[in-house]
Order: sequence, then structure tokens, then C-alpha cells
Amino acid sequence: MTITQTIFARNTVSMTDLRRNPSEVIEVANQSPVAILNHNKPAAYLISAAAYEEMLEQIEDAALTKIVKARAGGKTVKVKLKDL
Repeated sequence: MTITQTIFARNTVSMTDLRRNPSEVIEVANQSPVAILNHNKPAAYLISAAAYEEMLEQIEDAALTKIVKARAGGKTVKVKLKDL
């Protein structure tokens, strides 16, 4: 029985090829995620620094959105602009 596993990247590379030339793998990937395969199964994902930073921003935005929604409809305080 073969168990299939979803790979969440268009690009894949074997662990051996990654060890041989990691710079080339990063260059060829060009901002796209790369699935690192170990015995033909995804062991890790490699993403660029830019993609990682973007992902962190999206996570932070999602957390802030959750806070805003939780506070919506709560108590408000009127403030004049000159008082700020």
C-alpha cells in the first residue's frame, strides 16, 4: 500500500542535491518555495528571506485583525483632536 503525501511547492529537490549546491537551489527557486525531499517524501520547505518576511507580516496582520474584531462594538471614548 502506497501512502501519498501532498507537496506544497512547485519545486522539489532531493536532500543530496541540496547538500551538493545549496546556492544553486536558492537561485533556481527564484522566490518560490522548494520542497526538500528525503526518500521522495517532503522533509522540509525552503523559502527565500523575502518570502519569509512577507509570511511573518501576513501572520501579524491576521493577529491584529483578530484583535480588532474582538474589540469591535466595545466601549468608546470621545477625544478631540487637539487633546491628542
